[in-house]
Amino acid sequence: MADPSTLASSIESLGLSRVACVGDLMLDRFVYGRVERTSPEAPVPVLRTDHDDHMLGGAGNVVRNLVSLGAQATLLSVIGDDEVGRRLTGMVGREERVEPHLLVERGRPSTEKTRFVAGGQQLLRTDSETTDAISQRSAESLLGLARDAFAACDVVVLSDYAKGVLTPELVRQLIEAAEDAGRPVVVDPKGRDFARYAGATVLTPNRAELGFAAGESLATDEAIVAACRDLISRHRLGAILVTRSRDGMTIVSADGRLAHLPAEAREVFDVSGAGDTVVATLAAALGQGADLIAAAQLANAAAGVAVGKAGTAAVHAADLLRAVRAGDLSASEAKIMPLGAALEAVAGWRARGQRIGFTNGCFDLLHPGHVSLLRQARQAADRLVVGLNSDASVRRLKGEGRPVQGEAARAQVLASLETVDLVVIFAEDTPVRLIETLRPDCLVKGSDYTIDEVVGADIVQGYGGTVLIAENEPGYSTSGTIRRLRG
Repeated sequence: MADPSTLASSIESLGLSRVACVGDLMLDRFVYGRVERTSPEAPVPVLRTDHDDHMLGGAGNVVRNLVSLGAQATLLSVIGDDEVGRRLTGMVGREERVEPHLLVERGRPSTEKTRFVAGGQQLLRTDSETTDAISQRSAESLLGLARDAFAACDVVVLSDYAKGVLTPELVRQLIEAAEDAGRPVVVDPKGRDFARYAGATVLTPNRAELGFAAGESLATDEAIVAACRDLISRHRLGAILVTRSRDGMTIVSADGRLAHLPAEAREVFDVSGAGDTVVATLAAALGQGADLIAAAQLANAAAGVAVGKAGTAAVHAADLLRAVRAGDLSASEAKIMPLGAALEAVAGWRARGQRIGFTNGCFDLLHPGHVSLLRQARQAADRLVVGLNSDASVRRLKGEGRPVQGEAARAQVLASLETVDLVVIFAEDTPVRLIETLRPDCLVKGSDYTIDEVVGADIVQGYGGTVLIAENEPGYSTSGTIRRLRG
């Protein structure tokens, strides 16, 4: 087993992987709202919708996770000639590190899964899809594109959601093509017959899928290991990585290696797409020559991060680094995030029904006035995000000689405060981009400002948020403190 420092040092190399992903592409739609009553027509809740989000699902979520880790991906799939298919095409096209090859099959509906969520809980999921096999013409075209992609990649992923793209014959041909190109193959399998994946390097079923393929209930570690060894032997598999929810993961290989990895999640919020995160992380690691067990450890840590996020959320390299360094990383350091990771954290809080507060500043030489402002801001919300001016931004605003403390030190001090939930450093002169991206429910500034002078007040009020002018603690000023020290 690799130690945390070894795993942490290998995370940067994940971004060097080139991954070819073939499989079922789908649209994941999340409709969020509030439930305040039951229907008079039937004993069901009435969801008052607030907003909805659209994300790439299935093979698309594998690719999203690869990109979040910094890797490059080639996505190969078949979609329908419909509105969902056109939306999927546009979403994939906006991913800069993805080379898409989406074949359009007329008359075939694209897959869309819609989840209705209130108070952080799914109330209902609806699926619009077909499970019919793609046409022979589509399969032949997809195979030709795949052979070219395999020659330029480090590792191959087959993301099988049983929606008809990965037919048994096409799977066999794809694995053969990957073997010819000397590329490892990671398969997220479906169905009872794992014979269709013969020759794959690693299969990643969950416990239920493994039991379905083995034809028995798998209640113990011993039963899981025995089922893996039997399937590996019968189907010429390199290894099986079994995801086991709260029991973590088990990895069994053809060469006799065995490891049980405990679950890494501290808080399980949403398991949607966690399997895709495992596949993406495992593939990216194997693509850079990582040891199988070490790659499984990284995948396990990534899964722990994924289930703590809302929706089919992608895991960033920074998230993964914090997870594998959890024993060394202080709670305050974990609060300091780039904007992309902060947006996902805020989405998770908001999905739980929590109110988001925001304030910003230089916070150079933290004093009681700052502490009072942050306390009042936190009292106005369930979670408080602090936008922190970067060193370059402070110099432009305050002049040479400022800041006294660098941005890393200022962020660390802020993050150590109980009232602060998240710190985001921004390089611009104003926090407008942060406010537009995070859309806080409450924007807070000190009483040396009027509402008309608060940057972003019009934005927050425009979408129904509030602006709070906090009472200043008299007699405290960073500039005044510096003048006294120099005097």
